Amino acid sequence: MNHLTTSKGEYELVRFPEDPRDRLRAWDAADEYLLRHLEGTAGDPPTDLSGTVVVAGDRWGSLATALAGCRPTQITDSYLAQQATRVNLERNGADVSSVRLLSTQEPPPERIDVLLIRVPKSLALLEDQLHRLAPHVHADTVVVGTGLVKEIHTSTLRLFERILGTTRTSLAVKKARLIFCTPDPGLARGGDPWPYSYTLPADVGVASGITVTNHAGVFCAERLDIGTRFFLRHLPRRRGPERVVDLGCGNGVVGTAAALANPEAEVLFTDESFQAVASAEATFRANTGADRKAEFRVGDGLSGVAAGTVDLVLNNPPFHSHQATTDATARRMFGGARDALRPGGELWVVGNRHLGYHVTLRRIFGNSELIAGDPKFVVLRAVKR
Repeated sequence: MNHLTTSKGEYELVRFPEDPRDRLRAWDAADEYLLRHLEGTAGDPPTDLSGTVVVAGDRWGSLATALAGCRPTQITDSYLAQQATRVNLERNGADVSSVRLLSTQEPPPERIDVLLIRVPKSLALLEDQLHRLAPHVHADTVVVGTGLVKEIHTSTLRLFERILGTTRTSLAVKKARLIFCTPDPGLARGGDPWPYSYTLPADVGVASGITVTNHAGVFCAERLDIGTRFFLRHLPRRRGPERVVDLGCGNGVVGTAAALANPEAEVLFTDESFQAVASAEATFRANTGADRKAEFRVGDGLSGVAAGTVDLVLNNPPFHSHQATTDATARRMFGGARDALRPGGELWVVGNRHLGYHVTLRRIFGNSELIAGDPKFVVLRAVKR
């Protein structure tokens, strides 16, 4: 837990799911700088927040919680960010309904008077967001972006300039910076290039030659990443009716490959990213047809999946949370997989060799087997006993 202090009060904020071992804060200097600017305590006059306020990319609900009195709309790609927002609103005595929660896959409010953008790690996601939001701003819309200095690049500013209008930046404060943009409704911004599709190469097993669809912000959206490529070459060969989970599915290429390899398998695609699950569904449908049974779920890992109902979990876990490197997500994924698997069920994991996932798997499952490896990656198998 940590405390964000503003001129309007102090807020107790947590990440979601709460983990007592997690030392990372639910807010940073970029969130603080933006709030100080809006309040008029950073050297600028206060911002009029009486109109429709939209907060895009609020990572753990810190901005929405501090601005709850303005009844803002939060737009995020992250299910975990939505849950954190609910938790933080309740923790600070605010009405959860005071913040309208939308995903990046849903239409934004028809008219936006104040647009606040926490710059995402993915430049592609920012591009897609700006294209989606641009038709809803007007000449008098106040547009302010925020991010750490290391997150704001010349390419970031060019996107604001090209899609919304004239853009400038603030001075840096505590390694954070603000972006100020004056919307030009008549700007010829061109079309949104997302989602993006490409064809897999011919050397990735059963998935060779299939079409992959990526919405903006999905990992390695313009090409097949080398870890997934290695995984596709070493997927288990199984037959018969079984329930398979593509855990942290991204664009769904791994789960789609499992479905193609075993026509009797029913695949659950799950990810905390709304963009990822939309990508997985598009990839799966493009290569298996509309009648093939599958489930697509945005959520917190395997929470909500009944214990002992899964035969096989396939996982390429992330080891970053925004800018921070952490194995917390992988640990939670492995633990969730063990709970969901039937006795004898298997978890197959691909990861960078140096991450040492075999140690974590032995701790959780009591076993870990090396299936394949090269100088960079390993594919590991753990069995629920």
